[in-house]
Amino acid sequence: MIPTFDDVRAAAERIAPFVHRTPVMTSATLDRESGAQVFFKCENLQKVGAFKARGAVNTVLSLSDEEAAGGVITHSSGNHAAALAYAARIRGIPCTVVMPEDAPSVKVRAVRGYGAEIVFCKQAEREVVCEREREARRSILVHPFDDPRVVAGQGTAALEMFEDVEDLDVVIAPVGGGGLLSGLTLAAAAMRPGIRVIGAEPEAVDDAYRSMQTGVRQPRVPDPTTWADGLLTGLGEVAFEILTAGNTEVVTITEDALLAAALFHLQRMKLVVEPSGAAGLAALRSLGIEMNGRRVGVIISGGNTDFRWLEAALVI
Repeated sequence: MIPTFDDVRAAAERIAPFVHRTPVMTSATLDRESGAQVFFKCENLQKVGAFKARGAVNTVLSLSDEEAAGGVITHSSGNHAAALAYAARIRGIPCTVVMPEDAPSVKVRAVRGYGAEIVFCKQAEREVVCEREREARRSILVHPFDDPRVVAGQGTAALEMFEDVEDLDVVIAPVGGGGLLSGLTLAAAAMRPGIRVIGAEPEAVDDAYRSMQTGVRQPRVPDPTTWADGLLTGLGEVAFEILTAGNTEVVTITEDALLAAALFHLQRMKLVVEPSGAAGLAALRSLGIEMNGRRVGVIISGGNTDFRWLEAALVI
């Protein structure tokens, strides 16, 4: 099932008591640099430190009592994991998270802090291990992105941005599995028809870019090397259908651009943003003169980081 904008509005009402209406911030320095007026929707300041709280809470609160009885389970490198653990705590049900062995320690601690049980595995085995654990526990799978309830929840970030900032010409968001970008696409079509919607993706994990270029959903890149640990997943089926129908663009960015963007957020805007969350700014810069004179909304997707990237960023 493909969600609609009505689902996004319903999600906004459902999750309102449990998530932040995050602020929109600007940077005069960046506006001068880019020649654009740029507005950052700061989901790094969201509950659990990422937009993922929106989709997870919407999904868990949508479950029937019978569905919720066995608890919930997911596979995630961190942000969705913490979000689902948070949502499960709200509902008072068990939560199990399958995480890759190399997940950032800050994200592991957050998941445990919200009371979830963690099962570690190799990155490539996440889905297989998750299905095995789901069957054993009789839990409900809350997919990190390929679920219409998750997409509807993520779309509430865009709904708020369009309500708070008038006359945007362009909107940009990071893309991994595509939950955030597809939610943005739904909100844009309903609230700002004709606006340019752009996804930002590292060159090392360019399956979404290739999917949109070919019109065929491409498999995830195996064993990629990127600082954007939150964007490692392949584009989901639900997201691909929404992005294709919405003529959403995807651009790719280099690792240096990603790190430089995260460093800009930290040094100039005093915002802690993980490299994945800085993909929107990196994409804005890569588009160069195309953005001159435009009003651009950028979603910062998250701020959970252990700063392993900082040393590399400082020597660029």
